[in-house]
Amino acid sequence: MRQFVVIGHDAPTTADFALDDLAGAAGRLDVLCRCVTSAFFLSHAIREDVRVHLVLDDAFTVTFEGSGLRRLNPDERSTAALIRGALERREDAIGHQPVESSPGVSIRRRGFEPTLDALAPTATLVELHEAGTPVVDYPPPTDPVFVLSDHHDFAGWEVDLLADRADARVRLGPRALHADHAITVAHNYLDTDGFRSY
Repeated sequence: MRQFVVIGHDAPTTADFALDDLAGAAGRLDVLCRCVTSAFFLSHAIREDVRVHLVLDDAFTVTFEGSGLRRLNPDERSTAALIRGALERREDAIGHQPVESSPGVSIRRRGFEPTLDALAPTATLVELHEAGTPVVDYPPPTDPVFVLSDHHDFAGWEVDLLADRADARVRLGPRALHADHAITVAHNYLDTDGFRSY
């Protein structure tokens, strides 16, 4: 299983946002939507062995499960509609119990730290950061959870938390990448066994 945790620092936590202004009034939800599509879409298929956890303003986590996904299309608007549908069910999310809003999409009342805590026991936490160790010097992990930020840098407390919890901090190349591009490169790194097999 490959998993991605993406922090949405300005992301909405209610469903009252317009689908025609994702880059503005919806707190750069467009960035998170591109991360979702990069994580799941192949040329003519969906990666079923992938989960994406979008942490919205450290309050809610919307999870996309590849093996159960339906109605995910490769455009930002339809992905945002799935996120909005999850937020419409936010009041039904009690404690950390998930509520499924559509096939393969669920929401939990859970922020960044408890999300990492829930994933860490069975996975390898890998922080993606431009100041990390070159990924070519890090052997591909089994059951990785790649943690990355949206268009903002990690906040100070997030940096401290990752320094304590992450198994590795790696960079994917000599230049900083957009979050959705980083997901694509991370997939290629795993697909090719650390860029060794094509």
